Amino acid sequence: LADVRSLPGSKRYPQFNKEAMAESLNARGIRYEHFPELGGRRKARPDSRNLAWRNASFRGYADYMETEQFHKGTDRLFRLAREAGPVAIMCAEAVWWRCHRSLISDYLKSHGVEVVHILDANKIEPHPFTSAARIVNGKLSYESDSLL
Repeated sequence: LADVRSLPGSKRYPQFNKEAMAESLNARGIRYEHFPELGGRRKARPDSRNLAWRNASFRGYADYMETEQFHKGTDRLFRLAREAGPVAIMCAEAVWWRCHRSLISDYLKSHGVEVVHILDANKIEPHPFTSAARIVNGKLSYESDSLL
């Protein structure tokens, strides 16, 4: 389980704190790793090229995806998948389309990874690229069409 919360804790639900989750999951044979380098809550740069995102939070995360720190996080995520098999990605937001997981999913899908969202105990769906995503020369882009 890859935890991509920037703040991996909860006062209201202490069972979801980083330490409690790691202990509980490890006791059940599930590997838990926190990925602060993939956490959300990133600020958009004034010179952002990712103008296909109208939402400033998503634009900020798209800007962050261009950094070395983000790529170190995705490299670690790919390594975890090679070592442990399929990886689930979690955050505090219940639905993927309102969360930075949607952008992480775009990135993974653009790199040939099959991404499936677990909606509930009985329903999954394959990841569709977000509406802002474009593949340009084989790379993920969130630039507006006018900049491409």
